[in-house]
Order: sequence, then structure tokens, then C-alpha cells
Amino acid sequence: MSTDAFESPDPAVPAGPPPDEPPDMTLVAIGAAAVLAVVAWAALGKHSFDRVSSAALNWVLSNFAWLFVIAADVFLALCVVIAFSRFGRIRLGRDDDQPEFSNLVWIAMMFSAGMGIGLMFYGVGEPLQHFVAPPPGSGISAETPAAARTALEYSFFHWTLHPWAIYGMSGLALAYAGFRKGRGNRLSSAFVPLLGEERADGWPGRVIDLLAVFATVFGTATSLGLGALQVSKGLNITTGVKDSTSLELIIIAALSAAFVLSAFSGLHKGVKWLSTLNIALAACLMLFVFVLGPTVFVLNTIPAATGGYLHDLLTLATRTGAFTDSDWLGAWTIFYWAWWLSWAPFVGTFIARISHGRTIREFLVGVLLVPSGATVVWFCVMGGSALRLDMTGGADMAGTVKDGAEASLFALLDTLPLGTLTSWIAMALVMTYFITSADSASLVMGSLSSRGALHPRTWLVVTWGVLMAAVAAVLLVAGGLKSLQSATILVALPFVLVMLALCWSLLKELREDPGAGPARHHALHGLRSAMRTMIGEAITERGPVRHPRLRRVAESARDREDDGT
Repeated sequence: MSTDAFESPDPAVPAGPPPDEPPDMTLVAIGAAAVLAVVAWAALGKHSFDRVSSAALNWVLSNFAWLFVIAADVFLALCVVIAFSRFGRIRLGRDDDQPEFSNLVWIAMMFSAGMGIGLMFYGVGEPLQHFVAPPPGSGISAETPAAARTALEYSFFHWTLHPWAIYGMSGLALAYAGFRKGRGNRLSSAFVPLLGEERADGWPGRVIDLLAVFATVFGTATSLGLGALQVSKGLNITTGVKDSTSLELIIIAALSAAFVLSAFSGLHKGVKWLSTLNIALAACLMLFVFVLGPTVFVLNTIPAATGGYLHDLLTLATRTGAFTDSDWLGAWTIFYWAWWLSWAPFVGTFIARISHGRTIREFLVGVLLVPSGATVVWFCVMGGSALRLDMTGGADMAGTVKDGAEASLFALLDTLPLGTLTSWIAMALVMTYFITSADSASLVMGSLSSRGALHPRTWLVVTWGVLMAAVAAVLLVAGGLKSLQSATILVALPFVLVMLALCWSLLKELREDPGAGPARHHALHGLRSAMRTMIGEAITERGPVRHPRLRRVAESARDREDDGT
């Protein structure tokens, strides 16, 4: 990420807070105290924590599943509408600014934002789980070609357009407020049109930033927990070390220590290079599976599964608990939507920082299509290869589902040459993603809790990173993957309202931006005028008009004719 990303695009526009703005100690204290309270409760009162969180989760899924579904659809619809409306020509910067990065570099960085622990964990595991147990109500028999197609469609649904629409709206709001308006690097800065500048800088804005910090803490903790689960399972498979909660905690502690070391030693630029190396290794791993796996089947799968997904998108995007098992919905779709919402401040900040000088249309089309396309290829290569092996009897991939999604990737690599080596590479990738995710998310939280400082204090960045790791650890102890999912959904519930308000604020400001050009007359406005004219003509042809309302219609029609309108 560029550390100077939110410098003002116009010297006449204030650039927001200085790079070394001190921490907002009140916000830091409240946020840290709340996170520590959750950590202490989960660690000391495991059974009560599990009971209360389960009850709260059931209440949320029973009453607000519809809100998550509708909100995700709204974000996608807004991305498409804004991109192809007159607002799409607005530039994220001054009108004469040019993109800071070339298209190739920008696409490469966008791709890097789309890869991470999540795809390593679910890239093979999710298609296999849907293959073995198709979604309720789909009418598909398990472990059939139809189940394989449906499994990939649902994987695309959960990982492509909808999540990147969530990231796109948050990133657009941050980029617009930062580059176009020069307000700084806080989520609350995008709420100035709704709150006013004074309130956005006051307590209402601080509450918004605090909710963003909470969402990022628990969303990133979920990713760290998944990474620990996968590394632990990989060590068990490759070395025979017993897979246990203790091993998962040791992994979290060791990787967190590496993150703290990188933060204190000023190796953030090294972490940037490490992120680039991660992408190269992930691409090599995918190419390895593509070449040595069922290559022709994968090539057939990409258009077939993509077409099926786009064909069924409306149905997939509107499924709620009304006619679907709410437990399944909570474990999959609602969990994913909550996870993406909790990552929105983090990923939105990243894609905003690399998009200075681009038009809104370029930004939204790139954000929606580039990472989504990369994700489709990843699932087709990794998940599609596993499905093909099971359907042809090459390996019992479906049998690995009972060991959890974290075991599926290693089971796939074990069927190919150099299985042990590629498994170690996969574990190394997950571990480095752990470190880079913790580093980047901690920087974002440090900025949010320092009034948008571009270079938050090191001790603050480390504090948020350690708290994230602590949350991941206690949630794993409290209930493993289920607790991670429950916490993510509960924390994301208030934040979904923040995100909807963010969209409203952005639209309000876009409508007043002269860079969008003049508003075109709406088609209905023209139709209404034509109808009024015809009615007026019809009335006047019949003679004098006595009814007051009809007389006004006729007079309006005559006036328009006289004015030439």
C-alpha cells in the first residue's frame, strides 16, 4: 500500500490530517477495552460465552438474514448503476489528474487484494462441501455432475461479484473523499454530506470509525483463525504432528511474533515485497495444479460454471431464510456477507489508495471484474480439479470433507507429484498471508484510531495486531470455526447499517459534483410532458374548459406550445 495515498489532489484543498497525527486516545481506550472484554469473557467463561453467542446468532439469523441479503444486492446494483451513469466520468482526483499506476500494475495489485488466506482455505474445501452436501432446496443429488456444477456456482456466488461490490463501494467512498475532496483517511470523512464536517469530526464520526475498527478486528481475526487451522492441519498431514488446539495457539503466537517484529523493525516495505512474492507463489501453485491435474476438464469448467452462475445469479442473490434452512444460510451466505462487510474498511482502503486519478467507471469496472475473474480461475483450477478426481475415482476427495475444509487443499496436492513439497509451499503461503494480513489490517486500524494519520504510531499498530491475534486465539478455543463465524456475523450487523448509510452519503455528494456533467432529462419526465400536452389539446378541442384542474392542464399545454417546449 502507498503510504502517501491520501495526500490532497489539489494544493488548494486541505489534505486532511497530517501524516503523524497522534492517536485518539479516547477511541483507542474504548475500542481496546471492548475487545479485551470479549477476549476475557471467551477465555474465562467459555460455556457462557458459547451459550450467549449462539443465542445471539440464532436471533440475528431469524430476524436480520434478509438485511444482509438485501444489502449485498444493493451494493452490487449501485456499483453497476454508478459505473454506467453520468457519475462514471468523475475522476478520483482533479479533473486533469492521470492514474498514478499503469493499468498492468493496477490490475496486478488488484489481483493481490483478491488472494489470501480465505482462498487458500476454501478454494478446494468449499466446492467439495457443496458437492457432498448440496445446498438445501437446490433439488440436486449429492456427488453427481450436477452437484459439481452447483458447487462451483455457489463458490462463485460467495467469492466474486457480491464481495467485490462491497469492497468497491467502501473503496469508492474513501477514494472520493480523499482524492476528490481532500478530507483524509478515515471512514467518517465520507459521511460529511450526511453529518456535516463538524459532526463528522466529532463523536458521531468517532463512533463510525470505532465500528469500523471493531469490524476489522473480528473480520481479520477470522482470517487469522482460518490460517491457524489450515497450517495446523498441514503440519499434521505432512509431519504427523498431532492436530490440536494447542498447536493452533502456538502457530498464532509464532506468526504474531513475526508480525510484531516486522512492525517494530520498520520492515513494512519488506512486507510489501512479501505480498508480491505471495501472489507469484500462489500463481505458480495454481499453474502446477492446472498443468498436472485435469487440464482439459478445467478449461471446460471455466465457461460452463461461469455461465451457470450468471444464469442463476438473481435466484442465488435473493435466497433468504423464508424457504431455505437458516442454519445453512448462516454457515455460508450470511457468514460470507458479514465477513466481507467486516473486511470492507481494510480492503476498501487498499483499493482506494492505488486508484488515484482513475475515473469512477474505470475504478468500479476494474474492482468488480479483475479480482472476480482471478477468483473464478482459482476455484475452477483448484476446486474443479478436486471434483474431477472424485467423480473419476482418481481419489476420494469427498471423504476429506469430514476432516474440515482445511484438509482439502493438502489432500488435492497429495494426489499430484511433489505432494510434500507443494504442501509445504501452501503452508508457507498461508503463514505469510497471516503476517501480511495482520500487518496491513493493523495499519488501517491504527489510522482509523489516529484521526486518519498516514503513519500511525508503531505501538498502536502493534497493539491492534496483538488484539486481533488474541481474538483469533480465544475464538478458536471457545468453539473453533463455528465461533469465528458467529463472532463475524454478530459484529457485522451494526456495520451493515453503516455501509448502507455510506452509500447514501456518497450518492448525495456525487449528484452535486460538476464533474458528472449535466443531468439528463429522465425518460418519464418527457413522457409526462407529452401526455400533458395531448390531454390539453384534447380538452381545448372540445370547447371552453370549466373544471379548474382541467383548465390548468390546458393552460399549461398552451404555454409549453407558445414557449416552444
